[in-house]
Amino acid sequence: MIKEELVKALNEQITAELWSSNLYLAMSFYMANKGFGGMAAWLKKQAAEEWEHANMLANWTIKRGGKPEVDKIDVVPNDFGTPLEVFKQVYEHECRVSRLIDNLVDVASAAKDKASQDFLWGFVREQVEEEETAQGIVDMIEKAGEAGLYHIDEKLGQRK
Repeated sequence: MIKEELVKALNEQITAELWSSNLYLAMSFYMANKGFGGMAAWLKKQAAEEWEHANMLANWTIKRGGKPEVDKIDVVPNDFGTPLEVFKQVYEHECRVSRLIDNLVDVASAAKDKASQDFLWGFVREQVEEEETAQGIVDMIEKAGEAGLYHIDEKLGQRK
């Protein structure tokens, strides 16, 4: 049986993942409105991935005998600036999520729940990739400048 403090932490992460999904969806709408359909599509896929993370955490909680719950999802911003500013925010957000996941692993460790630690290490590894990807997009935009945004938009629109 999963310990209550870990269930509480998992539920907080479920809510955080749903907030992240809403954030990326808002960013997607914003970029589509600015004429960057490829960036919008990339961000929409990112929103779906965060929603899936919430589901994975909820399913894990159930599997371990806990009760997943969704708390209030705070409002997300709707104005984000230039494409470079948007993806800098994506990078900063992914770094924040990494810290949240690290803290969640610490809770699982303190609860001596090795199965949950193992499950959560998959998220730790994924966050390394998420940060690298976001930083890579920031770097691309900085190198390409305003003139290269069309090419980057097209490239990001090819995300599978």
